[in-house]
Amino acid sequence: MPNIEIELNPVDFVTVGTVGPKGQRIFYLQAAEGARLVSMVIEKEQSWALSEALRELIDDLDQRYSATSELDLSRLDLDLREPIEPVFRVAQMGLGYDEERDRIILVAQELIPTQEGEELDLELNRPGVVRLWCSRDQMRALSLRAMETVKSGRPDPKQNGRLVYYWT
Repeated sequence: MPNIEIELNPVDFVTVGTVGPKGQRIFYLQAAEGARLVSMVIEKEQSWALSEALRELIDDLDQRYSATSELDLSRLDLDLREPIEPVFRVAQMGLGYDEERDRIILVAQELIPTQEGEELDLELNRPGVVRLWCSRDQMRALSLRAMETVKSGRPDPKQNGRLVYYWT
């Protein structure tokens, strides 16, 4: 699907989950607003990096605004929802914070495959984008869930250089 642009504002549900056996799992980032469900394929390392970046951002926001929240993951339904039909594979993600609305935005950009040495023509192949507007508690739960999901697989995942950045 070329030139996808989806915005869920605000999300009702956001999670990271996997399908498949250990060593062959496919990682998904999934969110919903009402009946609209959006799934994207991510890498294990992206899940780990997202968890770390969210934890740092939320810790910073909690310090800055003197707010904390105890979150009980066992009371939340963070399982992937059916149907799992990914709109694209994620190339990169970014985080931002809207102070007026106290919402964190997660922006996921589509990976557009190219042949080795081939330049990507952005006029013809504009990557898809999904924007997810979430509360701090939703993102706190996503961070914990993403790390839990990574740790449930094979030991010692190696980071492959894909980093998640955030700005406020």
